[in-house]
Amino acid sequence: MNSTNSLNSFGYHPFFESYFNEYAEQGYSVGRVAIENKTNYLLYSEFGELTAEISGKMFYNIDGKADFPVVGDWVVFRAIPEEKKAIIEYVLPRRSKFSRKVPGSKTDEQVIASNIDVLFIMTSLNADLNLRRIERYLTLAWDSESEPVIILSKSDLCDITDELKTEIENIAPGVHVHIISSIKQQGLDTVKKYFEGNKTIAIVGSSGVGKSTLINTLLGYERLKVNDIMDYKDKGVHTTVRRELIILPNGGLIIDTPGMRELQMWEGSDGIGATFEDIEELIKKCKFKDCKHESEPGCAVNEALENGTLEEDRYYSYLKLKREIGYFERKHNQKAINAEKKRWKKIHMQAKEHMKFKGRS
Repeated sequence: MNSTNSLNSFGYHPFFESYFNEYAEQGYSVGRVAIENKTNYLLYSEFGELTAEISGKMFYNIDGKADFPVVGDWVVFRAIPEEKKAIIEYVLPRRSKFSRKVPGSKTDEQVIASNIDVLFIMTSLNADLNLRRIERYLTLAWDSESEPVIILSKSDLCDITDELKTEIENIAPGVHVHIISSIKQQGLDTVKKYFEGNKTIAIVGSSGVGKSTLINTLLGYERLKVNDIMDYKDKGVHTTVRRELIILPNGGLIIDTPGMRELQMWEGSDGIGATFEDIEELIKKCKFKDCKHESEPGCAVNEALENGTLEEDRYYSYLKLKREIGYFERKHNQKAINAEKKRWKKIHMQAKEHMKFKGRS
């Protein structure tokens, strides 16, 4: 297998090649991050699998958590093939990324996976099914610049699969929704088609919805640990503890992710418009442009709530996400302003020191 074919099997794309060309002329190599550990990375490359660390120069120039390499990234590195090692110098621009705010009180971005073509949002057809959570995933997914697809797993445990599918299609217009059972091998042929052309797919969802089981089924062997069968019926525990890019035997790649207990918005202003297009179209029909949707005459939103064409839970979900996105955008903007002030303060201090030194000479 030559290097080009090897890279293509890892999801290489002309988009990355156009950015890498200048580095190639300097003798660098390009590879893809398969696993992200605390202090190092595993790369897929033309030299095989390499253990990599970031260079001191790169570490010094990194501004925030989101600038570090993540699973799915294409990175520029200096190879040490005889030791199966590499030094990462740069991260190539990302075609897409699925991000959330880091858990806790910090206003930082956590990139869950990058350079994905399709995002599988998986939920099981049992007690885990939550329409509001799906709306939250969809809002982030549309912002990721990848195609969201909803996978309803464990259909063998549900007697009303068609009714639930219709409910989900109603809150996710234009999004493909597929029903599967990994245990009974149902619906998997449709899922496999998304990987054609060495596409990269990330799979997200709560713990215990069957992400690892689906990946094992696609691989044809049990690579990832899954819950005991006693846990299968309802909620499970975390079986995936880290993100990993996995190459499938018939082509294509899948990124497994741990279940996320917190899914706070990061950006999302574009995504919310796509997820709640029906509500935003109603808002445009209100009589007054500054309508608060409370008691104003000619309010299309209130009319839809009263006649039942808009469910209250969906509208409150929209308002909640809208407030959350607005809050973090303000925090994010203030953080950027503070960082810029700090940068200019540093520049002025350096200039002042330079003038002092010049005055002594």
